[in-house]
Amino acid sequence: MDDCIIIGAGPAGLTAAIYLARFYLKVRLFDCGTSRAALIPRTHNHAGYPDGITGTDLLDRMRRQAARFGAVREERRVIALAHEDGHFRIETHRESFAARSVLLATGVFNRHPPGMDDTLHDEALARGLLRYCPICDGYEVTDKRVGVIGTGDHGTREALFLRGYTADVTLVAPDVDHELDEECQAELAEAGIETHDGPCGEYRIEGDRLAVETADGWLQFDSVYPALGSHIRSELAVNLGAEATEEGCLTVDDHLETTVPGLFAAGDVVLGLDQISHAMGQAGVAATTIRNHLAQERPLRR
Repeated sequence: MDDCIIIGAGPAGLTAAIYLARFYLKVRLFDCGTSRAALIPRTHNHAGYPDGITGTDLLDRMRRQAARFGAVREERRVIALAHEDGHFRIETHRESFAARSVLLATGVFNRHPPGMDDTLHDEALARGLLRYCPICDGYEVTDKRVGVIGTGDHGTREALFLRGYTADVTLVAPDVDHELDEECQAELAEAGIETHDGPCGEYRIEGDRLAVETADGWLQFDSVYPALGSHIRSELAVNLGAEATEEGCLTVDDHLETTVPGLFAAGDVVLGLDQISHAMGQAGVAATTIRNHLAQERPLRR
């Protein structure tokens, strides 16, 4: 039986694996290959890398570090969790595993612009024409022409945030008409942010810009931010009985334990902040708590 099984191999899961392995615990990490960090062309706000680092390079370094201390990584997708006889049963398509504790680091999935095919999406993302995290890379669109696909309060908040980097921001409705109350309209107008109705659905790369079809014709942008929300990947825990918010974020205590004893969570599945440093910090807290809980059950000695 493993001391801890970690589900998810992004920055949170890998940080936890490093910590737990260095606590001399038996650790297994399940990686289904969908970490959003792998999609980052280059991050410039992750401390310690003044020239930036690609998401794939960061993950590779963290995987090698975890392996160096004995964490076992499995390229598998977990399909179910069960809690039985004082331990957890983790089901994959091929076999099941047992663990004394589980850490869920499954993250979220950003909703893509409506109608955009995967090939164009991936090319635009790699070239910085499409971006998902203004906190991470708003600096990179300084004084550029920026489009935000979204509406309502969420779309308004993202457009206003990006207005701090450039005066040229346009909010495009993903569907037919914008859903903006008077307060949102007033804030957008005061900030000089243009609005255009949709529907979106047709896109093309034109030179170094991404073009978006709107009700007013095609518009070109240096970068486009979808403000369409995310899907929280918390189903495994919720199906086990863990409490979650309306949006799907798992409810945890100050030490990242869910409402199911022995089941922990870290990263965007707890709070969708989209920040590597935040996910890593939570993972460190969760891993240390897991170690201490296991030590209460059975002394950990060399």
